[in-house]
Amino acid sequence: MSSALEVDIRPGSGLGPFEIGMSLWNVLDMLRRMQHAFPLVDVKYDPDTATTPVLLHVRPHLDLLFAGYHQRLHTICVRKLRDSSPPITLKYKEYTLSSPEEVLRRLGVNRTFGPTYPGDDLRYPGVSFSFDEDGRGEALKGLKSPDDRTQEVKRVIITQKNPEGGRQDALDEVSECEAMVGEIEKAIVKVHDGITLHFHPSISPPVRIRLGDSTAQDLVCDLGPPLRVHYKEDDRMTIHSRSSDREADADTDYFYNYLQHGIDFLISGSTHTVRKIILHSNIPGSPLFQRYKRCPWEIEGRPEDNEDETPPRMRFCDRADQIRHFLGPDQSPPSMLLDRTDDEEALTLPGSITRLVGYDGLILETTESAQVVSVTLF
Repeated sequence: MSSALEVDIRPGSGLGPFEIGMSLWNVLDMLRRMQHAFPLVDVKYDPDTATTPVLLHVRPHLDLLFAGYHQRLHTICVRKLRDSSPPITLKYKEYTLSSPEEVLRRLGVNRTFGPTYPGDDLRYPGVSFSFDEDGRGEALKGLKSPDDRTQEVKRVIITQKNPEGGRQDALDEVSECEAMVGEIEKAIVKVHDGITLHFHPSISPPVRIRLGDSTAQDLVCDLGPPLRVHYKEDDRMTIHSRSSDREADADTDYFYNYLQHGIDFLISGSTHTVRKIILHSNIPGSPLFQRYKRCPWEIEGRPEDNEDETPPRMRFCDRADQIRHFLGPDQSPPSMLLDRTDDEEALTLPGSITRLVGYDGLILETTESAQVVSVTLF
């Protein structure tokens, strides 16, 4: 049996443990650790696009909407305030707005938040109060006067505060905020060179990590300690190696897994420099979904000339055929099939097989629906 919920409303900022701007990876990880409070969670998304908005329905009271590109919490909706399984209490500062003993009505909102603009809902900067249950009450509008002070609030919606005062589009990305500090804004990929990481806030200096040059110590200094260190045991790919020396060296290689940034680094066991970099897209429905946070990578092409300051780029959300054409329009690169559920007997997924497409210095892992789930630099 789940325990009662008591959460505070922070207009424009969050609700209880949820902060506007939190990543999908962080929120799902938190829900997994708080199963006693949130035992039932449904994940809804469009499987045909990498930038699908993701909706977490935390039964029965919460809907959490995540923006499609950066997978950050955009909108929080509290519903079924009278559902007692479990009961929920909403607070604002020192006020109790709604509880099992107290029904939230129009009068209570007006007393707490003050006057607002005319309309069917009560809208304030960063929070609104609706008298419809899941929008199904459209046909019932007009049966009660908007001036009826006893109207019961059915939904509370929390979003970022719009500086221009208008309504925020549900498909917009989340503006930079406190919850993003220290997280990756974008990762610029240069084949045969490495990556440049740009962090929030946007004024932070970028971090450059180079293949064969940056060391394990550099990674710890720039990114902090990895969440996991994994010593390489899977040698199935060494059969494709052209160098017997590289095969012998690989026995002592190890991974630094930065799950919180969506990046893996393979480090040489002899020189302790970075040998490979793997960037993960966290595509919903793919075998690696939620193991890594989305790393919003961009592959940078060659500039047209020395004065070109904006060379062409392909992003994680572009389709695999577009990226393949960008990397080698006249090439037919070799590819291999990979089933990531081979080692997980209890796991079955409709799209478990991915394709590895190899280029000089780069490997794309793509799904059957032409989405790129990871990029490997070597």
